[in-house]
Amino acid sequence: MATSALFRGFDLAGLRLDNRIVVAPMCQYSAVEGCMTDWHLAHLSALALSGAAYVTIEASAVLPEGRISDADVGLWDATTAAAAADVVARVKALSGTPMLIQLSHAGRKASVEVPWLGGKAIAPGQPRGWQTVAPSAVPFHEGDPLPTALDAAGLARVKQAFVAAAQRAMDIGLDGVELHGAHGYLLHQFLSPLSNQRTDGYGGDLPGRMRFPLEVVEAVRQVIPQDKPLVVRLSASDWVPGGWDIAQTVALCQELQARGVSAIHVSSGGLHPAQSIPVGPGYQVPFARAVKQAVDLPVIAVGLITEAQQAEAIVGTGDADLVALARGILYDPHWPWHAAAQLGGQVRAPRQYTRSQPRLFPDLLRGVQG
Repeated sequence: MATSALFRGFDLAGLRLDNRIVVAPMCQYSAVEGCMTDWHLAHLSALALSGAAYVTIEASAVLPEGRISDADVGLWDATTAAAAADVVARVKALSGTPMLIQLSHAGRKASVEVPWLGGKAIAPGQPRGWQTVAPSAVPFHEGDPLPTALDAAGLARVKQAFVAAAQRAMDIGLDGVELHGAHGYLLHQFLSPLSNQRTDGYGGDLPGRMRFPLEVVEAVRQVIPQDKPLVVRLSASDWVPGGWDIAQTVALCQELQARGVSAIHVSSGGLHPAQSIPVGPGYQVPFARAVKQAVDLPVIAVGLITEAQQAEAIVGTGDADLVALARGILYDPHWPWHAAAQLGGQVRAPRQYTRSQPRLFPDLLRGVQG
């Protein structure tokens, strides 16, 4: 049998990956004052034992006001870093799976209720609400509280917060960083003309709208060693006429390559409530393909990738170098095991679990620490 493309190793910066399956960041809305809890220990341990090549910790706010909700993870000070360090150390003691963290600022989409309580905006002055910030004083939903447009001091504070959080990520032993420039959060808000209506050097034309996100990338790259990956997640389209699109995404990715980014994680949407997304299996893969053809960087595809043969085709045809799983791997925490069985691959598994491999696949599980 030919070697499965999905189960070939891959080098991401200085990080050697066992296969091409990665776990996307998934918000759990289960932190306390920005601190990870026992829930995160259980959640991340399961993902780290899944056989995926690496796990990305959920969107972690670089400032308290950058949280989506008050139950978001943060990495903005010594206290939040200590809580994260404890969870990371305990997960790493169970598994050798590399771990990255996604650093984020929600901008105008901050200060909302957790999803299972409706996700509505909470006004400043209300319990668990605060004043949001954005490129421009334009709310996400009509009728939401107005965000404050960031001035020069605010821009500097946010940029330094990303840098400080990235340094904390390195200090607590994480293997890399992903910057969240997608799904309508702050960096994406600067990119899109629908949310960025500034008339200074951080708005207007494409170079102006890209300026702040690129400054953040440049500053963060300075504190992450070259042998550790810096990934940027982007929404390739707002799915709204006149918004951010794939042509602008390609131009941005070329600038990111010049600034030492290690990989691009290609998603879409999230910026505007009028978005119209044709959701279906692999619906975002064409965006990943377009980026892959335009830059000499590893590309990660994501979005309704649920079947082993589907993932194999994405990697095998060169549409992307890696595939990211989110809800699919929550539903099936051993998705990589099952994919390896179908495709003739092999995955790392705790030694305690190796007796579980089916007799038809005696070389499926490679026992490691556990």
